[in-house]
Amino acid sequence: MEYFEKGTKQDVIYWSKRLYQKGMSPALSGNISVRTDKGILISASGTCLNDMNEDDIVLIDFDGNLIEGNKKPSSEKFMHTQIYDLRDDIHAIIHSHCPYITAFACVGKEIAEPMLPEFVFNIDKVPLAPYNLPSSMQLAIDTAALFKDKDNVLMQNHGIVSGGSSLQQVFYNLESIRAYCETYFAAQVLGGHKNLNKKQVKEIKNLKL
Repeated sequence: MEYFEKGTKQDVIYWSKRLYQKGMSPALSGNISVRTDKGILISASGTCLNDMNEDDIVLIDFDGNLIEGNKKPSSEKFMHTQIYDLRDDIHAIIHSHCPYITAFACVGKEIAEPMLPEFVFNIDKVPLAPYNLPSSMQLAIDTAALFKDKDNVLMQNHGIVSGGSSLQQVFYNLESIRAYCETYFAAQVLGGHKNLNKKQVKEIKNLKL
């Protein structure tokens, strides 16, 4: 179901509020953007995603320079521009600090245990980029490099960044990853999870063929 035209400020506002209300970007954390014909619409620095309005969204070019708006773009703007530059098929990016997902980043563990068929089929693995200073160009470069063949990347001791064809798609991927992480932690309380075996994983991946 479409709620509004993709790639608009209304699009950004709608999914920003959904992110906050799902607990995936608490307080002033996280940032969000969409690719447009004129440049990149991106959340302004220091914006609470739940309180966002049109003035909290600015337009930058693909070098990170401000084109339209009265506020400073997100400090992670170069991470967005680097990913867009690498992947022509990515038109929306969300950087989230969801606690359940970020816990993996804080222990230096990629999300890759094949315990759920849906995760194996839709996500497969979320690799881990090395720690770099938040908002630094090195963080942007190292994180974007892992987008060569993945749509979701963890940043050590930081959070996760996800890309896709639309904010709707990215949101659903993040929600699926969070559900996986919640299931993982609950399984540890119950005695530990059991992974699917190699044959089962192969059968699931073959469903894409």
